[in-house]
Amino acid sequence: MTFPAPIDPPARLLMGPGPISAYPSVLRAMSAPLVGQYDPFMTATMTETQELYRQVWATENDATVLVDGTSRAGIEAAMVSLVRPGDRVLVPIFGRFGHLLAEIAERAMAEVHTIEVPWGEVFPVSAVREAIERVKPHLLALVQGDTSTTMLQPLDEIGELCRANGVLFYTDATASLGGNAFEMDAWGLDAATAGLQKCLGGPSGSAPISLSEAAVEVIRSRTRIEAGIREAGDPSAADFVRSNYFDLGMILDYWGPRRLNHHTEATTMLYGARECARVLLLEGRDAVIDRHRLHGEAMLAGVRGLGLSVFGDVAHKMSNVVAVEIPEGVPGDAARTAMLDDFGIEIGTSFGPLHGRVWRIGTMGYNARTDAVLQTLASLETVLRRFGAPVPAGGGVEAANDVYRAAS
Repeated sequence: MTFPAPIDPPARLLMGPGPISAYPSVLRAMSAPLVGQYDPFMTATMTETQELYRQVWATENDATVLVDGTSRAGIEAAMVSLVRPGDRVLVPIFGRFGHLLAEIAERAMAEVHTIEVPWGEVFPVSAVREAIERVKPHLLALVQGDTSTTMLQPLDEIGELCRANGVLFYTDATASLGGNAFEMDAWGLDAATAGLQKCLGGPSGSAPISLSEAAVEVIRSRTRIEAGIREAGDPSAADFVRSNYFDLGMILDYWGPRRLNHHTEATTMLYGARECARVLLLEGRDAVIDRHRLHGEAMLAGVRGLGLSVFGDVAHKMSNVVAVEIPEGVPGDAARTAMLDDFGIEIGTSFGPLHGRVWRIGTMGYNARTDAVLQTLASLETVLRRFGAPVPAGGGVEAANDVYRAAS
């Protein structure tokens, strides 16, 4: 019988919209030995990780934990735990992932209301205010950074608007946390979720989440602990959360002082998530955001230096990803394949109305660095020339270097 060889992935520089190349120290942390889920080392590491992520989120929320699963697991946990069947949920949509929030809310049996702007734009506060006053939702669910369009929705005025109208405020910060400003408490957010695989510089598979006291109050009002571990006096709400795995009440009890068994914590992902936060905080939140801004500006200047157009309102672009219009006559998928096959560099395509129209190039996490930016631009120039695009020789690298020289 023939057995496959040990896993040996090819060397790749992941310069798409995510996942990205993980920090080496994150990969090392994930190779550490396993311990039991109630080993003192394990529970201490969980507590330590909670405190690290409070700093990442810029919050005092006690209810700051990890949901074991991809970033979508965090989104679904927030939705099914905060939304009762029939609750009104308002979702402003400016890209693919707004549509995802609306779909998950619908699957949670919410009464979903949406507003939309064209892809490449964001919402003015006035539009969100009008919709809140008209719909009177229980929850506003809003993506901060949508990688499908590369746009970054300003959040700083929306929390106050939600508080004034008695609305819970949730955001999906999967694509933005760690590379763009995020101030959970200062902006008045009640719930926020993310993933590791973008600016936090880790693999997909763990979803950091933080919840305000108001959000926890809603979740606790729906508490039902499963029968096999229920103790006398435990509450059992009639309108309990309709998911076992994504019941944030039970997840909070697992991470809290009771350590009430819910699932077996994904030890390796916990190690990775802890290291992602540790690396970010060691460098400094502001320094990491500034680093993403610098290398994002260099990549933006570089693609323009190659004569390429950029999609969307650049004034509202995320620091960590740029959408590049594919030049006329260049086969987008074939060019992406050439980047991968010839240079080991992955860049992204897009979805929906932008599929086949733009490439998405990321500069995030470990890859928000000078050599990764310059290597990507030089390789892209070579591929564009191969497919007949009239690009200036060295234009991308020189334009990016101008940004670096100005910064130093």
